[in-house]
Amino acid sequence: MTKPGELHPSWRAMIGSEFDQPYMQNLKEFLQAEKSAGKTIYPPGPLIFNAFNHTPFDQVRVVIIGQDPYHGPGQAMGLSFSVPQSVKVPPSLVNIFKEIQQDLGLTMSGSGDLTPWADQGVLLLNATLTVEQAKAGSHQKKGWEQFTDAAIAALNAQREGLVFVLWGSHAQKKGAVIDRTKHLVLESVHPSPLSAHRGFFGNRQFSTINDYLISRGETPVNWQI
Repeated sequence: MTKPGELHPSWRAMIGSEFDQPYMQNLKEFLQAEKSAGKTIYPPGPLIFNAFNHTPFDQVRVVIIGQDPYHGPGQAMGLSFSVPQSVKVPPSLVNIFKEIQQDLGLTMSGSGDLTPWADQGVLLLNATLTVEQAKAGSHQKKGWEQFTDAAIAALNAQREGLVFVLWGSHAQKKGAVIDRTKHLVLESVHPSPLSAHRGFFGNRQFSTINDYLISRGETPVNWQI
């Protein structure tokens, strides 16, 4: 059993050596200093590695890459795009749900908790795993990107037939290393209200993911929330 705040053993076997690298030591010291200074950091410590702990390495089938955790109170839960059940669904996730409804004809419940996806092998991975309250991007370039790059590189090398979903230029840059002869890579603009109308709506990527999984003899993802 993984203790809260620890990395799942399947992931530790693949990327655990990252914790011994100087950049991770520096990141740990940075986070401790921020907390000592009285700053509020999201998500709470036990949820930082939530994406990895809900979706063990050998169970990953789809990877959806986000950027930063949400920076409002009670929103971030360690899964990209996801918020706890009682929290108002953020605009990008509203648009993701709209596309799912259009693509698959599903009616969503109004909850923004994407844990059911994570438990079906959808790795909801943010590039940066922490953020300071009310300060978007505040923990970028502190070391998290290197850690999550190592996770993506391990999946790319050790697994095959995964689906990598890259929405927006940030995710597309991060996914540039993926071997497209081994994996399916789906790209589009970000589902944010600023860009969704420029090609996110109508991209039908959720049915494309399921068609690909079925073609490989796998169970499709139930996207219903």
